[in-house]
Amino acid sequence: MTMREQIEAAAARYPDQRSAIMPALLIAQREHGHLPGQVLEEVADILGVERIWVYELATFYTLFHIEPVGMFHLQLCDNVSCMLRRSEELLRHLEEVLGINKGGTTPDGLFTLSTVECLGACEMAPVMQVGDDYHGNLDVARTDALLDSLRAMARQVESVEPAFARPPGE
Repeated sequence: MTMREQIEAAAARYPDQRSAIMPALLIAQREHGHLPGQVLEEVADILGVERIWVYELATFYTLFHIEPVGMFHLQLCDNVSCMLRRSEELLRHLEEVLGINKGGTTPDGLFTLSTVECLGACEMAPVMQVGDDYHGNLDVARTDALLDSLRAMARQVESVEPAFARPPGE
């Protein structure tokens, strides 16, 4: 199914097209890797809603990416519970090991490092989201093991390119 067909099918489940914006954005991001302006406009046009409504949601929630991100988007929680359990130390370690600052992407396009206000998983603080998966009770050793695991997964892919360098739909 094309992106348009997927969005139309998702939107059919909602009585108000505005309610379908988030599922439509997820479909569009899966298709394009991120949500540049022209994709946001296309989503609005498909749903027949105001473009500002689509833009507002896409820029408010951390699960949507307006800018390209690496193959693995590391989102480290920096809220109080995680901070008390040393998330700041993990952030410094990640910046050093990856050779990037918060908000940056590694030159090979594998990792983008971000902090987020709260992942709602205080019971396993400090916690980091990678894609759809949560990784908790992190320390330096567990974080390094996670990075090694992600690198191994990337090597299994035929060619390691950043998400933004892949053609749409791959």
